[in-house]
Amino acid sequence: MKICVVGSGYVGLVTGCCFAEIGNHVVCADLDRDKIDGLNDGVLPIFEPGLDDMAKRNVAQKRLTFSADPKASIQGVDVIFVAVGTPSRSDGGAHLGYVDDVAKMVAEHLAKEVVLVLKSTVPVGTNKRVRNIVKNSAHPVHVVSNPEFLKEGDAVNDFMRPDRIVVGVHDRDEHSRGVMTRLYHPVCLNVEKIVWMNPESAELTKYVANTMLAMRISFMNEVAGLCEKVGADVHSVRHGVGSDSSEYMNQLPEFYVRIGSKFLYSGPGYGGSCFPKDVTALVHTGRDHDVEIDLAVATDRVNQRQKGILVRKLRKHLGDLRGRKIAVWGIAFKPKTDDIRESPAIGLIDRVIADGGQVSAHDPIAGENAAAKYKGQINIVKDEYSAAEGVDALVLVTEWRQYQSPDFEMLKETMAQPLIIDGRNIWSTYLLKELGFEYEGVGTIGN
Repeated sequence: MKICVVGSGYVGLVTGCCFAEIGNHVVCADLDRDKIDGLNDGVLPIFEPGLDDMAKRNVAQKRLTFSADPKASIQGVDVIFVAVGTPSRSDGGAHLGYVDDVAKMVAEHLAKEVVLVLKSTVPVGTNKRVRNIVKNSAHPVHVVSNPEFLKEGDAVNDFMRPDRIVVGVHDRDEHSRGVMTRLYHPVCLNVEKIVWMNPESAELTKYVANTMLAMRISFMNEVAGLCEKVGADVHSVRHGVGSDSSEYMNQLPEFYVRIGSKFLYSGPGYGGSCFPKDVTALVHTGRDHDVEIDLAVATDRVNQRQKGILVRKLRKHLGDLRGRKIAVWGIAFKPKTDDIRESPAIGLIDRVIADGGQVSAHDPIAGENAAAKYKGQINIVKDEYSAAEGVDALVLVTEWRQYQSPDFEMLKETMAQPLIIDGRNIWSTYLLKELGFEYEGVGTIGN
C-alpha cells in the first residue's frame, strides 16, 4: 500500500519505518526542513534501538522516502497517518492546532479517496472534529482513530509484535475496516490483534491505559514512603504483591495474572512525553464533561511530589547544597532513549542549581540533548566515573545497564564524600555500607 505519514517525530518515524519494513511504500512528511534534510542524509532526530538500521535499509530498497512538502506527499496515497505533536496547553488539555492543520490540508489538496488515520494521542471528540473539517473535501475521507502504544526504547518490537492494535471506526465504514485489516495483517499472522471499537472509545483507551500504568507507579511511590517510615522494604512488598494471581497461575498464560509485577517499581517519579501529558489530559477531558477523575488527579499530584524526593534526600544528608558538587548518573527519563522530556533527572538538576549546587552528569545517549538544554550550566561528561570526581554525592537517576555493577572501590576513591542516593534501588543489596558508603534508596531497608 502507499502511505504518507505526516509528522516525522518519534511516533511518525517509527510508524513510517515499520510500515516500510513490511513492504509498503511510505513517505514521511514534515514541515521542518532541517529535520527532513537530516533524514535524507541518514541522520535520525531521535534515538530508538533498531530504528536507524531499519530506516537505512528501507531507504536503500526505495520503500521509504522523506519530504518537506506534505501537500505533495499526500497525492496518490491510500492511507494518511497523522502523527503530529499534541502538546499540553497551560490548562492541561491537548493542543490540536497541528492536527487541524493536517486535516485542512487533506481537505483542500486531496486527489483521491483516502483513509485518514489519527495516530497522534488526542482527546475524545477529535475524530469527530476532524470529520467536520474534511466533510466538504472533493474526495471521500474516512477518518479512523488508531492510537499508538509504543514504549520508548522498545518501539520497533512493539510495532512488529503488538499486544493489541486499537482501531476506532464508524459503523458501516467497511472501507476503513478493509484498509486497516490489510494494513496490519503482516503483524497479525498468528493471532488477530486488532481491537475494533468506535472512535470515542479508541481515543479514550490510550489515555486510560497510560493513566492506569502511571497510577501503579505513583501508588508504589507512596508505598515506598510508608516503607521508609515503618521499616519495611519496598522490594519485598513489591514481590509479595506482584506474585498475586489466580490459583491456577502455573497452568495459565501470563495475562491471567491478577496484579503482576510490572510498573510496581518505586523511584523518582515517572517522566517522558506520554504519562505526564496523558494523565493531565484525561483529567481535563473529565472536567470538560463534569466528571472529576480523582484517581488521575491524585496520580499526578503524587508524581509531582515524588520528583522532588532525590533532592530532599540530598538535603537530608548534606544540608545546604550551596557549593556542593553532585554527580548525576542518567539524564534520559528511562534507559534506551535520548528523551529527556519530563525526566526526573531534569527536575533534580534544576533544584540543585537553584540551591546553588554544582552538577556533573553522565548519560550514555542523552548527553547531547542535556547539553543543548543547559548550555554550560552543568558539566556533562562522557565517562560516568569522571562525573563522580570530587563530588559530595552520587545520585543514580536512570538505570542504564552500564551503571548496574560499577567499580565501587574506584568510586570511593574518586568521590569527596562516599554518599550514594540510589533513585532506582538497583544497588540496595550490594552491601555498600560495608564498603564505607553512606547509602539511601527509595523505600528500601538498604543494607
